Amino acid sequence: MSDVMDLPPAPATHLSESQRRQLSEHDGDRLLGISPFLASAFNRDAGLADWLLADERLSRPQTPESIVERAQPIAEADSEAELMRRLRQARNRELVLALWRDLTGRSELAETLAAVSALADCLISLAHDWVEAELQQRHGIPRDGQGNAQRMVVLGLGKLGGGELNFSSDVDLIFAFPEAGETDGGRVLDNEQFFTRLGRRLIRVLDEITPDGQAYRVDMRLRPFGDSGPLVMNFNGMETYYQLHGREWERYALIKARPVAGDLAAGEALMKDLQPFVYRRYLDYSVFSSLREMKQGIRREVRRKGLENNIKLGRGGIREIEFIAQLFQLIRGGREPELRSRRLLPTLEAIARAGHIDADEVRGLLEAYEFLRMLENRIQGLHDAQTHELPRDDDDRRRLLAAMDEDSWEALTQRIGDVREGVGRAFDEVFVGPALPEEQRQDDVFADLWGERLDADTARKLLRRTGFSDPEQALSVLAQLRASHAVRRMGERGRQRLDRLMPSVLHLAAGRSNPGQSLKRMVSVLEAVATRTAYLSLLVENPRALEHLGRLCSASPWIADRIARHPLLLDELIDPRIFQQAPDPEDYARELDELLAPVGDDLERLMDGLREFHQAAVLRVAAADISDCLDAPAVSDRLSLVAELILKRVLDIARNGLIARHGRPRCSAPEPRDSGFIIVAYGKLGSAELAYGSDLDLVFLHDSAGDEQQTDGDKPLDNGHFFARLAQRIIHQLATPTPAGVLYEVDTRLRPSGSAGLLVSSLQAFEAYQLEKAWTWEHQALLRARPVAGDPDLMRAFEQARRTILARPRDLEGLHKDIREMRARMLAEQPAGDDLKRLPGGLIDVEFLCQYWTLQHAVDKPALLEETGTIPLLRTLAANDCIASDEAEALITAASDFRAHLHARTLAGEASDSEVEHLAAHREQVTAIWERHLGG
Repeated sequence: MSDVMDLPPAPATHLSESQRRQLSEHDGDRLLGISPFLASAFNRDAGLADWLLADERLSRPQTPESIVERAQPIAEADSEAELMRRLRQARNRELVLALWRDLTGRSELAETLAAVSALADCLISLAHDWVEAELQQRHGIPRDGQGNAQRMVVLGLGKLGGGELNFSSDVDLIFAFPEAGETDGGRVLDNEQFFTRLGRRLIRVLDEITPDGQAYRVDMRLRPFGDSGPLVMNFNGMETYYQLHGREWERYALIKARPVAGDLAAGEALMKDLQPFVYRRYLDYSVFSSLREMKQGIRREVRRKGLENNIKLGRGGIREIEFIAQLFQLIRGGREPELRSRRLLPTLEAIARAGHIDADEVRGLLEAYEFLRMLENRIQGLHDAQTHELPRDDDDRRRLLAAMDEDSWEALTQRIGDVREGVGRAFDEVFVGPALPEEQRQDDVFADLWGERLDADTARKLLRRTGFSDPEQALSVLAQLRASHAVRRMGERGRQRLDRLMPSVLHLAAGRSNPGQSLKRMVSVLEAVATRTAYLSLLVENPRALEHLGRLCSASPWIADRIARHPLLLDELIDPRIFQQAPDPEDYARELDELLAPVGDDLERLMDGLREFHQAAVLRVAAADISDCLDAPAVSDRLSLVAELILKRVLDIARNGLIARHGRPRCSAPEPRDSGFIIVAYGKLGSAELAYGSDLDLVFLHDSAGDEQQTDGDKPLDNGHFFARLAQRIIHQLATPTPAGVLYEVDTRLRPSGSAGLLVSSLQAFEAYQLEKAWTWEHQALLRARPVAGDPDLMRAFEQARRTILARPRDLEGLHKDIREMRARMLAEQPAGDDLKRLPGGLIDVEFLCQYWTLQHAVDKPALLEETGTIPLLRTLAANDCIASDEAEALITAASDFRAHLHARTLAGEASDSEVEHLAAHREQVTAIWERHLGG
């Protein structure tokens, strides 16, 4: 290993023998040999040695709190010159301490980065406050139009913003202030003038080189409009700038931005307002190309200036690790808040937790980053120079070897090369992305076809040879896309992306069993997103997502139409597991919580968020259905679960909004208490047999009773009005079209007295109606009813009331007659056509048989009332000897196949001849069973 004898002679210092001896106990001789900066620091600051040796400072961790405490005397400077002297002295002393602890192994990299960053925060803040106070004495306090005091916000960007500042880094700053106005002193300035003066003086105080050195090189080029823009801008101006003029690299820059001085609270509010510019709500794959362009520009500069040994900008350097992290932040940060950290290490860890990069790969990047940043700090610590180059000077190489504890320059450069090679591979893997299988790669002939470089006859032959049975139709689809309004409105960049996509689209369509239909459906999606280039980028950068789109479009016009109407669904196609495994029911609630958590109480965004969740969840169910990962009952289970989660959330949103305005509904019986409210699901949701596109049959109930029934807020309502408004809000949230679509159509006609009855009934009135006035068909409907959201006590009370109603003794002859007549009436009012549900022997006949037997036997077999689904009920009927097991199995098989057919027909739009024959056999069996039990 390198030792002190290998180092160049240490520069002379003015240290006393006593100081040198005490510092040597802390490895001082070696460190002075490693870093000429240290020697010059002792020569410049006669008090440095005693300062270092005081309070066991070299042995104690250098915390942000200790740095702030030691810096406080700066605020007492009595002149600007004294302020500048104290700032520089504090900066040099704390950097010497940080470098000393680093080189002696007393601090980890995390401590060094935190200390250097905290020092910059502290000195910038103290300088700002001193200059601000001095200007306020002359001009007064800046105020807005309402008289509120205004302060400047100093934003730190880059490594300062991320709390990962280099040992000898400049600081990237942006200055802002909240609102226009003027100062309240004798020599009035408008706020912009005041803060511009403050900003200029702050820069000079920090940046100017004096005999004591320089506090920080200040770089203001990242501000709006760069060097040509105003030095200080108000918040509204900044928001307008980023909305209208903000470029991709500015999103990249603002990831790490944070307030470091001035009005910190106002600064955080500004960053929150700018967040939609940085983090898009959709998965923004357009950043791939912009980050690539940035990286290519850096690489051109590296080659032009011969900076291949630059450990920051060169291949496999620090910047490539940062690009990997920030790529995922820009793409996914709008949807995944855990990726929004300003610091690189937590961001990489979050990327690994989310599964976007393999955990072992991230571990390698973290180790590489720590090594390269340690190397960078030690390079800069030699001479306090902002450099990222390995030294060429032999003496400096020997110093760096000692600092890195390496035997030889060859061993160090080999280690550096291995680390950078690993980073470079990881960078290429992320930025190049996965490739399509060889047989699906872009083909030049399809590029020529899309680019209209083939004559008509050659184009038709190519299409016919690659599987398109109707070449004219395919050519017509392509021509319509080229001529579409959306494509004609595309900019140059969007058109380039479409040109890259279309050959792959043609190849994917050609590989399907129905190439013409697949192409037409994929083109309908591309036309829908043509002017939204982020989605084109997503498909360009993710060949697997494009492949998934092709598979879904081939299988289902229904899915293709949903994606075309709601392009956000393209985000779901990135998941490689979309066709490989069924959705996990336990994940739905967590996903919904994560999606809505950032929205707060914004009703419009909540409604859109619910719709986005619903569309994505249904798409994943459909993909699992297409790939046979889910059978028909499991599809219905998942769709029903999604609906229940949405109803619970919609109820919470609506109820909380009303309570905020009117207070909680209270009643006096049986004792003073809050009144409960529930949503009862009937029909397919009640039986957990929901299908794609099903509406929801809902009934709303409350348990308010007594003489006093009123909300307890400042604007009270009687409970009846409260619950009616609550139900109306629920229906509004579910059924109102928004740009994100509709959640569910809602049918409330199954409530007591149907459309003529109250929208919300009390449970007591509901039970009385069901016992005294309800028709048999209403009890049939009640068999499939279950509470799905609301007050748990009222839900239990409803279940008890339902059992009481349905377990009554029945006039079996009347029951037989009522069910037959109801079935006949349904066919008369709405002929079945080819609707498998309504056809004789179809799904409704199975359901009516099941309901007939359940109402017949419930009085003696209460276990029957524990189920609401048709198939579970048939199994329970057979288990309780209410029906023959062979009949139960025949009906269960028929119901399951009928439901699978209905799911498949929604997705595919048609059934095969063999499937129709298979279903006809089931209908014959069901009809025979119907005639045996309900014929006559």
